[in-house]
Amino acid sequence: MVDNSLVQSRPGFNYYWRLAMTAVSFTLFSVGGLLLSLIWFNVLLLVQRDGLRRRQIARSSIAWSFRCFLRFCRFVGVYDYQIIGAEQLRQDRGCLIVANHPSLIDYVMIASVLPEMDCLVKAELQHNIFFRGVIRAADYLINSEADTLLPDSQQRLARGDTILIFPEGTRTRYGEPLKLQRGAANIAVRAGCDLRVVHITCSERMLDKQSRWYQIPLVKPLFTVRVQSRIASQAFSEAEEDAQPLAARRLTRHLQQALVPEETN
Repeated sequence: MVDNSLVQSRPGFNYYWRLAMTAVSFTLFSVGGLLLSLIWFNVLLLVQRDGLRRRQIARSSIAWSFRCFLRFCRFVGVYDYQIIGAEQLRQDRGCLIVANHPSLIDYVMIASVLPEMDCLVKAELQHNIFFRGVIRAADYLINSEADTLLPDSQQRLARGDTILIFPEGTRTRYGEPLKLQRGAANIAVRAGCDLRVVHITCSERMLDKQSRWYQIPLVKPLFTVRVQSRIASQAFSEAEEDAQPLAARRLTRHLQQALVPEETN
């Protein structure tokens, strides 16, 4: 007699197809980043002399390429995804977008619907041959530039930019609680800006901190991005300048709860 539960848990054709397509998608993503860096952004540097306009075109190009990548992955069955509340994000101005960070494609999903979004990125990505040109062309903020990070963030927020920050600083470790750094709260408190909370979940475990790209689930996963409410940083601040560190700590504690997706509360 055959145990049906064992049969269902064995990888079938669909699993191996998704595994092959996952390898193809990772290759496309890397090659795409390299081509953007080596060809398109260098052409853009020659034909567009205005720095601000060049940055806008670069970011729009990145968003377009991410949309193509996500749709390709959906078409070949690697995963499915949905972004709920994208229109709210597009309407936001001069605020931080703060999100939990369960997977490798979190930034890709959010950036795909925000062609003018700024982003705080890890310094080590500047040394990645596939993505350093993308980071430079998009003029993203670098988290290691301590002397200029705060004033640059304040300046960009004041002119209406939105900045994506993952307050954990890296992907969440599966099965562990969120551990936030204080950078996002510090920027918000000192800039006096709002924060837009975004929850990201995945129906299956895939592309997390402890997983390799080839460790895919037996069934196709669904990634969900949900846009949540805005948080006013001023509510955590006091008039005295020396109270700002305390306000940042309060805001960080609040974010610790606000960034936990509803499904896991």
